[in-house]
Amino acid sequence: MKRFLRLLAWTARAVIAGLAVAFVAVLLRPELLQPQAPPAAEGWTEAVARGAPAIVSIYTVGHDALAWPGSPGLGSGVILNREGHVATNWHVIEGTGDIRVRLADGREAVPRLLGADPETELALLAIDLPNLPVIPLGRSAGLRPGQVVLAVGNPFGLSQTVTQGIVSALGRGALGVTTFEDFIQTDAAINVGNSGGALLDTRGRLVGINTAAVGPAAPGALAEGIGFAIPVDLVMEVTGQLARHGRVIRGWLGVEPVELTGSRAALLGLAPGTAGVELVGVAPGSPAEEAGLRPGDILLALDGRPVSDSRAALAQVAAGSPGDRVRLEVVRQGERFVLEGRLGERPGGAIPGAGP
Repeated sequence: MKRFLRLLAWTARAVIAGLAVAFVAVLLRPELLQPQAPPAAEGWTEAVARGAPAIVSIYTVGHDALAWPGSPGLGSGVILNREGHVATNWHVIEGTGDIRVRLADGREAVPRLLGADPETELALLAIDLPNLPVIPLGRSAGLRPGQVVLAVGNPFGLSQTVTQGIVSALGRGALGVTTFEDFIQTDAAINVGNSGGALLDTRGRLVGINTAAVGPAAPGALAEGIGFAIPVDLVMEVTGQLARHGRVIRGWLGVEPVELTGSRAALLGLAPGTAGVELVGVAPGSPAEEAGLRPGDILLALDGRPVSDSRAALAQVAAGSPGDRVRLEVVRQGERFVLEGRLGERPGGAIPGAGP
């Protein structure tokens, strides 16, 4: 018993001494209490190792000029699955019948064009090679401004180039790059040839397809750190339809809306703050005309959802499917009423030579 008590007393003295040393250490070095994260560079190295093998270089022949910000015969792509589906930008392969895909391991393939969607600047290729690497998928819905991202691609023919930056902003639109715009803005360097390449998070997961960068902002000035990527959630939605149908099937009304300004609303006798769009055109034979819409009508709401601007109205209609019923709240010459119609299919979706 005495031996046990002596051991217990010795243990207690050792614990007290250890606590005293720890107290003095923390008093002199309070930063020791802060959790120590691994160096960022190590985390990014692992991210690149996970994502980069599935990022390919795309070379084309006979392409007169790529859309901004591309360059003839140069681009990037991302392998989405084991079936060899490669997502890239439409402007990378537009107007050419001779395309080559080069993998990070040096293998090359001649791809087939499964489909393209110029309205989102996306295209889907297919290559037939064994043991293909596949990009890990992230979610763009969870991105936040300030989050670190990595751009990987083939700028100026320098394949597997990695640049690092942050998410500068989300939901960028009205840029005039595509019809349907919901871009991730980033300051990761995006150069000629990066188009179609991957925007990765720090776990190596695909969060976007790099598409455009702001060029000269004014004579003698050059914008830096302003690039745009298509969110991966939209990429997977569009490429899924391209794989199944060779095109993207969207709803269509057949109207040409413009913003309803405060002064215009006042001129039309509408209450201050009225939200809506003015229809300056209605396509002959369109679902809109069949529903009874006319040029000059003010469209206030679609299916009970107020229409805030023309871009939102276009996106809401396009998100529907051909045949869907739609409820239209309209003002015409001061009279407010409701029309009902059915959506058609948005024209212009098929690309010659594309298909499963």
